[in-house]
Amino acid sequence: MSDPVGKLPSELDQLPDRDTEETAEWAASLDAVAKAAGTRRAEYLLRRTLQHAESAGLALPKLLETDYVNTIPTSAEPEFPGDEEMEARITAWNRWNAAAMVTRGSKYGVGGHIATFASAAWLYETGFQHFFRGKEADGSGDQLYIQGHASPGIYARAFLDGRISEQQLDNFRQEAGGNGLPSYPHPRRLPWLWEFPTVSMGLGPLSAIYQARFNRYLENRRIKDTSNSHVWAFLGDGEMDEPESTAALALAARERLDNLTFVVNCNLQRLDGPVRANFRIVQELEAQFRGAGWNVVKTLWGSAWDELFRLDTTGALVRRLRETPDAQFQTYATRDAAYIREHFFGGDPALVALGALVSDAKIAECFHTSRGGHEPRKVYAAYKAALEHKGAPTVILAQTVKGYTLGAGFESKNANHQMKKLTIDEFKGMRDLLGLPIPDSAFEDGVVPYGHPGADSPEVRYLQERRAALGGPAPARRVHQVALPQPADKSFAPLLKGSGKQEMATTMAFVRLVKDLMRDKETGRRWVPIVPDEARTFGMESLFPSAGIYSPLGQTYEPVDRDQLMYYKEAKDGQILNEGITEAGAMADFIAAATSYATHGETMIPFYIFYSMFGWQRTGDQMWQLADQLGKGFIVGATAGRTTLTGEGLQHADGHSHLIAATNPASLNYDPAFAYEIAVIVKDGLKRMYGENPEDVFYYLTVYNEPKPQPAMPEGVEEGIVKGLYRFNTAADLGEAAPAADAPKIQLMASGTAIHWILEAQRLLAAEWNVAADVWSATSWGELRRDALEADEALLRGEERTPYVTRVLEGAPGPVLAVSDWMRQVPDQISQWVPQDYTSLGTDGFGLSDTRDNARRHFGVDAQSIVVAALAQLARRGEVPASSVKEARERYGL
Repeated sequence: MSDPVGKLPSELDQLPDRDTEETAEWAASLDAVAKAAGTRRAEYLLRRTLQHAESAGLALPKLLETDYVNTIPTSAEPEFPGDEEMEARITAWNRWNAAAMVTRGSKYGVGGHIATFASAAWLYETGFQHFFRGKEADGSGDQLYIQGHASPGIYARAFLDGRISEQQLDNFRQEAGGNGLPSYPHPRRLPWLWEFPTVSMGLGPLSAIYQARFNRYLENRRIKDTSNSHVWAFLGDGEMDEPESTAALALAARERLDNLTFVVNCNLQRLDGPVRANFRIVQELEAQFRGAGWNVVKTLWGSAWDELFRLDTTGALVRRLRETPDAQFQTYATRDAAYIREHFFGGDPALVALGALVSDAKIAECFHTSRGGHEPRKVYAAYKAALEHKGAPTVILAQTVKGYTLGAGFESKNANHQMKKLTIDEFKGMRDLLGLPIPDSAFEDGVVPYGHPGADSPEVRYLQERRAALGGPAPARRVHQVALPQPADKSFAPLLKGSGKQEMATTMAFVRLVKDLMRDKETGRRWVPIVPDEARTFGMESLFPSAGIYSPLGQTYEPVDRDQLMYYKEAKDGQILNEGITEAGAMADFIAAATSYATHGETMIPFYIFYSMFGWQRTGDQMWQLADQLGKGFIVGATAGRTTLTGEGLQHADGHSHLIAATNPASLNYDPAFAYEIAVIVKDGLKRMYGENPEDVFYYLTVYNEPKPQPAMPEGVEEGIVKGLYRFNTAADLGEAAPAADAPKIQLMASGTAIHWILEAQRLLAAEWNVAADVWSATSWGELRRDALEADEALLRGEERTPYVTRVLEGAPGPVLAVSDWMRQVPDQISQWVPQDYTSLGTDGFGLSDTRDNARRHFGVDAQSIVVAALAQLARRGEVPASSVKEARERYGL
């Protein structure tokens, strides 16, 4: 193999060759093999040499792809420890009941998916019988991320186990009555069974990686021994197209998460057709995972293929498999042996000769159904190899047939994801194939029956004995929540007393509070600070040397700033999770920590701080995942508002996250104006989420990077802060600058940093227009609305209840003008319950780069614009002359 003409330079050209003659001999040997035995033989020898080098411990790059064959050959498969016949009967009952449940539900139009579990049944059953640790043994058990579309099979197994009734199966996707089953894994809807919501595709793989990482975090911080917990994520090959599915592969390899296994069900089909019609998804995924540093185990072919591979003395079969695109292989799975002989074997004389040695029945078996993912021995071998591999996570690429055992009408059909039912005749065919003792008379009413061998049958006893040996039922969610002691008041005191003349941004106030709370002897170690590579932006660098940044390797280098007080300190027991530039990863961290009270029985208090624009907007789907998973903690949108973050421009200017957050029922959303409000809100949050009667909610707080003097907390405002609204001051509090007693009245209401604009507007209205304005701090538009909606619902039940916002504003003179650094829809959430005339100002439209003053003038929310809006509101009521509005516009240059 001489060098080709125009060969590109290589990194090898830069390395010293200590023996050029020896190098030339190796090259000549390879040329000789290629000439005498062909290039394929030369390729084989090179790959064998690389394999030998790896086993000898030589540090060489790995090949990203291997041949399209099983990683573990049949001869190397370990002994199968179970009763294969018994497990086949159990799997048959589960297949039947999963299909029956979805088919019976189709008469109500509720739908469901059959084909996914049909392909993956053995992937789950082998795990349930031999690998998945339950929560009743020592430790936390394993964490199972079940593929969402496979949920009918998990329900079917729980039915066989006696955990779910026949009535519940019949209420699949019919939850309103309170005795139904959710469509997919939804912990909020079925909290005793499901731990992790996964059907928002891509979030399951991402969360599984960060869950495995958080398990190590708990262990390295000596909070809980999680060494026996393993994370299993069951995924679809089509799902791997989601960017979140592969976003954190390098993290998993970098942190050596050998407590993690991905099982990718490669049935080669996504929702509409082939995953890679003209390519091979298995080979693509293998290269992707190997390149990221994962251990890859391919379980592709069933035992029927052993004979074909044994006869393949030339390698022609392996080459043909490697060349065949997925869509063509799906076609082979639905055609007869004659078609396969012509189109698969017919193009190569070596393959024609090989095909002549096997029967049509063998060819049909191989191409129609014989896949590694359908044989428990091969699945068991793959799982065992995954658990035994150390130093890296493992992905198992298991090839299956979508719709397996459902009959010719389902198997490998492009439309099978949308096919919701089988006919009675198809069920009878399935019964015969699975060997189930269900008589024809059971179908006489035209409804497919559920099947159960009996609570004391050998199948159920076997199933329950295996689960008992592995630590109890799975999947299962268990909550052993112990109330955390409330932190001492001294942690909150500095914010409550104000900052005097010193200016402090509310972002800094929040960080200072958490820093003090992390020193609390009882609960300090349970705080989990999470930040996506912006800690210095938010003033958190002071936490680096004291709390440490978590790294499973510790700090293997001397930091460049080691001689500084706030140096960059990484530690194996570090408390801060500094994620790099990945909001999705930080959010996955938050979910793992926020649900640790259930997953591990260890309550943690996560707070995740980020640029507010890049939270709900970028990772809002994960916020819903958090709500579904019943997570708790503090999400903090820093540098909030559309005009407060100077110079950053459109993509950094958040004027709408509170509107998005308001759509999530589990999110309690606050926009505090002052440091003392933050203290009250956090204290209340700790009580509500971690106290004696914990609620399944989380908090969203927005804080600002605009330094302002922070006042001391007035007396008696705590309830208003928590409920969302209180009067901060009145016009009379202006003292000598107060307007006349008979002056026109208006109520100015603001949240967040806008409180400072209306305080200035209050002064201008009094001094220049003789208008008396009271100032209200609206700490939470969302909580005011939530309370009002609950009052409306109570009215429908015949209960009289006045919304808090209505009650607290009752009798306040004049109209109400609400102002915020958010689009007007945010304060307008409460408009229908305000008894006065109501209008609002906000920052609708795109953000822009400029100074704060110019941006606020642009949006019409600065103090002068507020004065004009207030005068206009009063003029419409006839309480000030219309000319005052025109005069104010001209005076302020509007």
